[in-house]
Amino acid sequence: MEKELLRPGERLDDLLVSNLYIIQDAKAFCFSMDAVLLAHFATIKSGDRVVDLGTGTGIIPLLLTTRSPRLSILGIELQAAVAERAQRSVMFNNLQDKIDIKVGDLRHIEELLPGYRANLITCNPPYLPVGEGMVSMNELQAIARHEIYCKLPDVVRAAAYLLGTGGRFAMVHRPQRLAEIFYWLHHYRLEPKRMRLVQPRQGSEPNMVLIESMRDGRPGLKILPPLFVYEGEDYTPEVRAIYFREGV
Repeated sequence: MEKELLRPGERLDDLLVSNLYIIQDAKAFCFSMDAVLLAHFATIKSGDRVVDLGTGTGIIPLLLTTRSPRLSILGIELQAAVAERAQRSVMFNNLQDKIDIKVGDLRHIEELLPGYRANLITCNPPYLPVGEGMVSMNELQAIARHEIYCKLPDVVRAAAYLLGTGGRFAMVHRPQRLAEIFYWLHHYRLEPKRMRLVQPRQGSEPNMVLIESMRDGRPGLKILPPLFVYEGEDYTPEVRAIYFREGV
């Protein structure tokens, strides 16, 4: 089956949890710690209907299946070739009954998923405005890292459209953009409820923020203790537990 599903230049990576594997192409954008932490951070309820916006490799849907056996997950991806690769990862893991991958532009969410309702939206969006940060090596990587086709308000608006009252939106982003994040969440009636900063080490500045909001929720933000990634040269016990134990 591996030979049937892999294309030239692709590799099959072990996710080290629940015997899951993912197909990736080094020339495209491979998943990073951001997605793993988001999949662990999001509040999951049995029977949830989940939409992952900008699913990329499909890493978040794959990891979410380890947290509850009763989830229905839809991954939305703009790039057809990337979506097709994610769908092959779903097939390799025999998760077609739980995960579907759909090609589409979240900026046109009303036409893409008319009347669709979800309990949870997840998103690991491009962090960098166009013109900021290091120029990516190729177009596939640039689209994943820079807001070329998808800006922060586009993501928040799409999430708000898909959620009914009480629905949850979990996102990972850069702390430097928190003021902008809060602005757009409130603009689209998404109330921030949980937030956690991620720091490479104790004493270092945060380089990620995990934030979960609720559609039409009451005010009240719970700020969780920071997550430290490294202790010396090794992962901290908490990060090792997130990466390597069953039930991400």
